[in-house]
Amino acid sequence: MPDIQGILADLGWPLAIAVAWLSGEFAHRWTRLPRISVYGLIGFLLAQAFPEALSSGAASNVTILANLAFGLILFEFGYRINLHWLRINPWIAVSGIAESAATFGVVYLISHLTGMPPLTSLLLASLAMSTSPAGVLRVINEEDSSGQVTERVLHLVAINSVIALFVFKVVVGFWVFQTSGSLTQAISHSGIELLVSAAMGALMGFIVPLVLRRLGALAQDGTIAFALGVILLVAASRAFDVSPVLATLTFGLTARHKRVAFSRTERNFGGIGELLTVLLFVFAVSTLEWERVVDGAALAAVLLLARFVVKALSVAAFAHVGGISWRKGLLTGIALSPMSVFVTLLLEQTKYMGIVLVDELAALAAMTLLLEVLGPVITQRALHWAKETPGEAK
Repeated sequence: MPDIQGILADLGWPLAIAVAWLSGEFAHRWTRLPRISVYGLIGFLLAQAFPEALSSGAASNVTILANLAFGLILFEFGYRINLHWLRINPWIAVSGIAESAATFGVVYLISHLTGMPPLTSLLLASLAMSTSPAGVLRVINEEDSSGQVTERVLHLVAINSVIALFVFKVVVGFWVFQTSGSLTQAISHSGIELLVSAAMGALMGFIVPLVLRRLGALAQDGTIAFALGVILLVAASRAFDVSPVLATLTFGLTARHKRVAFSRTERNFGGIGELLTVLLFVFAVSTLEWERVVDGAALAAVLLLARFVVKALSVAAFAHVGGISWRKGLLTGIALSPMSVFVTLLLEQTKYMGIVLVDELAALAAMTLLLEVLGPVITQRALHWAKETPGEAK
């Protein structure tokens, strides 16, 4: 007689991906909600109903595929970033740094006032700074959005994600080095790790375009070559214990500035990229437990409201000096809502060091779930209100 539990374990993830994809397609057609919001909601419900079937360890194939999916999105995200634009208009970078710092300060203060230990508050504040590149880029691609708000959102997400990654690594490093109590050691270790990650990405961004030019096959083989580059970077990052986030982001950034044409017809890396995206957004909430979400819901609501207000007002404050209206600045800040995928994969990476931070942060579990579902919807609405989607543009 077949082992039912064994069958469920083997079929769990393929069935979950299929159900999430179908639900996302139908929901998007009927309600125009972002598909990724539906993926997250279905993934969480399935994970609560069948926890054993959707379990995943730090070294499991599902986790590796999720990191690969995130790497592909980060490459495409980095490819959209124009450093020349930041040099021409430095106020974009200033507003990104300001909103990140303000978010960190407010979230840390609220967390500390509720009685959280200082290190836990620092971890929560560092993660709250970030906006998920995956969530934002997927909504922009799905809505075919373009314009000032869209481009500023992309650049601000890149800025706050890199800052959040650095601060998070410093705090985790300090957590690891608690015995020595050396903040300098934590900063230097984190700084070296991020420099190595960036160097790996830049090197790949130099090698792949060079190979493609030698082959004379930019148009037909470019997408495959970039995907292989991402796969190698994610694998190398795991092998050398550095950040695949910064490595793949830098890869895309370098490839863009090498003037390599990345075909728009292969947006999201085609069908395989779409499939991996479904897995990524289901995976992002599969590690959450209902009890933790409920326990942290009240504090999460307060922190999310504070994060939302601070980001929106901080970006709006620099709108006029940055060359846009106050209204567009406010909408840009509002569009910075998604957070969940970035946070989930950062936390997964810390498990290699034996640190299970989700257990320390019940509020983070609730924040992750809420922003998995609501974050993309808020970004979608902000882009519509900015009239940068085809259906709203005049």
